[in-house]
Amino acid sequence: MIILIQTDPEGPPGLAFSVLQELGVPLEVLHVYGPDRLREFSGVEGVIVLGGALGVHDSQEFPFLLKVKESIKEVVAKKIPFLGICLGGQLLADVLGGKVHRQSNGEVGCYPISLTEEGTRDPLFLGLPKQFITFQWHEDSFEPPAGAVHLASSSRCHYQAFRYGPNAYGIQFHPEVDQEMISMWTEDEEQYQDLILPFEQIEIAYRVAANVLFDNFLKLAKIQ
Repeated sequence: MIILIQTDPEGPPGLAFSVLQELGVPLEVLHVYGPDRLREFSGVEGVIVLGGALGVHDSQEFPFLLKVKESIKEVVAKKIPFLGICLGGQLLADVLGGKVHRQSNGEVGCYPISLTEEGTRDPLFLGLPKQFITFQWHEDSFEPPAGAVHLASSSRCHYQAFRYGPNAYGIQFHPEVDQEMISMWTEDEEQYQDLILPFEQIEIAYRVAANVLFDNFLKLAKIQ
């Protein structure tokens, strides 16, 4: 069983859900911003926390974030494979003592990601080239906690991915985005066209990289 934790109604699992579903992986999506409650993690092989427009420090406005943070601590302590995407990666950094900076190193659109030397050897990125294209939409950014391994960077945001311990990962970029999500996130037709046309040009390569990453995560979870 893979648990997908959705923190924002406009932050659906997208490709993460469709890839896992096509592979026949048992999964459950928890909408923690709504009526769903976080569950026990016994019998869970992996946990993915998705992104959202809210921030790590917004727990007064969104009190469910405190429970999400406690759950992340539990998952890491139990060494259950964990993948935090964008906000999910920032939450992981925060609970482990790293820093999350507001309005810092923001990126919106299609950007190349470069793996560090450690990243090229890391199980999450095996099979990916040293540089690959992905999609970004973030204003805040993280600094990994002490003891973490820096795995990837971009020209505008130095910390794009890190690993803590054997199998807890935080990534700043979005491997789960599809055209429907881009349409939902954009504010007007001009912004949509500015983002969707470049995305259409790189979508095949983007999906290949996303499939590799999610497949690698399932291998960490010993499902594939």
